[in-house]
Amino acid sequence: MTKHSLKRLTLSAALLLSTALAAEAATFRWAATTDPQTMDPHAVNAAPVTSFLNNIYEGLVRRGRDMAIEPSLATAWEPLTGGETGWRFTLRKGVKYQDGADFTADDVLFSYERASSEASDVRSWFAPVASVRVVDDYTIDFITKAPNPLFPDSIANFLILDRGWAEANGAQVPSRDVENFATRNTNGTGPFKLAKRDPGIETRLVPNDGWWDTREDNVTEAIFTPIGNAATGLAALLSGEIDFISPIPLQDAEQVEGRAGFKVLQGLEARVIVLGFGHNKAALSYSDETTGKNPFQDVRVREAVGHAIDVDTINRVVMRGKAAPIDQLQPAGLSGYSNVNTARPEFNIDTAKAALADAGYPNGFSFGLMCTNDRYINDEAVCRAAASMLAKVGLNAKLTAMPVRGYWDELRGGNYDMYLLGWSPGTFDAEHPIRFLAATPNGNLGTWNFGGYSNARVDELLPLIQSEVDLVKRQAMLDEVAAILKDEVAYVPLYTEPLIWAMKENVTVTQRPDNFFMLRWVTVQ
Repeated sequence: MTKHSLKRLTLSAALLLSTALAAEAATFRWAATTDPQTMDPHAVNAAPVTSFLNNIYEGLVRRGRDMAIEPSLATAWEPLTGGETGWRFTLRKGVKYQDGADFTADDVLFSYERASSEASDVRSWFAPVASVRVVDDYTIDFITKAPNPLFPDSIANFLILDRGWAEANGAQVPSRDVENFATRNTNGTGPFKLAKRDPGIETRLVPNDGWWDTREDNVTEAIFTPIGNAATGLAALLSGEIDFISPIPLQDAEQVEGRAGFKVLQGLEARVIVLGFGHNKAALSYSDETTGKNPFQDVRVREAVGHAIDVDTINRVVMRGKAAPIDQLQPAGLSGYSNVNTARPEFNIDTAKAALADAGYPNGFSFGLMCTNDRYINDEAVCRAAASMLAKVGLNAKLTAMPVRGYWDELRGGNYDMYLLGWSPGTFDAEHPIRFLAATPNGNLGTWNFGGYSNARVDELLPLIQSEVDLVKRQAMLDEVAAILKDEVAYVPLYTEPLIWAMKENVTVTQRPDNFFMLRWVTVQ
């Protein structure tokens, strides 16, 4: 073979490879029940927002397919020495934002200041931080108030904004209640960038060709459509209008699996579903006969709720046996789970009635139960089932089920007597729900403790748990907190939510227990 023949053969092979790669590239259409409320990564601490924006923005660290922490905008991190407590992060060089600006330590400092501000919904992430220090353009220190071995894990979803972009567009602080430029516009360093945003209708992403990492997907355009109606979403999948949807109705899983060209991925999310109370409400807001007081402030009444709800029946009937009853604010198997506090309240109507009578409510009372109808799997049906069970002991719930878009504002406004909440621990450690759900609300602590539950011993133990490096001592403290929350019935844990994703047979995705959907792992054959 001559040199020219070899050159022609090499060129032909390259063209064939290029053609093959182009043929593999694909538009990907996916749907979910909930539209992300905002494109601002510091405005709303909710999984639909954080999951979606992890495709556009990046943090110092990220979670891999196996949920392990791995480098992202930081290439390394190590504990501070010389008498200081905290962590030093070495930043990745050569990273550019999607508008071409360079990524530097100043952007991390700005993002920390923005995310830890009073206006931010994620400020609890930074409760352990005393200060942040820029060492140089590619080195930054997070000084913590005490040793904090979990800190790198705790900021896996701390997404970084460009200071110059935010300041130029008047988005220096996050905005949850009104829009600013960052609400509908983005400028990240991640694998995808925003091409079009029509809230509640459609959001389009396209690849970020300047992304620093290696692509594993073959998506040329990703089109997201929120579909709140389950039947409509399933019909869109089976008709070929979309390629993927999450979740699908539990009762439809077998139907989808039985259809040629489709498949279902099932698992358990690390999300627990609980009922919360208005611990700090002096009076019920929605009772007909019980005025001027709040019976849920009495632990015996909360115990009655726990005994009145048959979680096994809810799982079997409403959740088709695909959930897992729980006893704590995180699922079993995660770091810090208390193996000595695993007993759930026994379902017993007589015990529930006796507890109510002992508390002075032998005939029960009416109250308002607030619930979402588009956030969690079968959420409204779960609330209706719980309300029916509570009615059997005289607790008559006035159920209000509403879309999640306005739900958190209602809870923050105290417009409930009891409420439904789902929680996934961002660090996959028991400290996380304690910090967000059980700590007394104060600044950047207890930011999702809507009911204002407060226990001085829990507040005392939290910083010790955050700083303790001896795992045996740390677990003893976590066990103590779990026992307090159980004895005081701070919440009524129900179950761990199932994961149920449906897609076309030619679609490959990665399903993680945090229910984050990462486009960088999607391929369409």
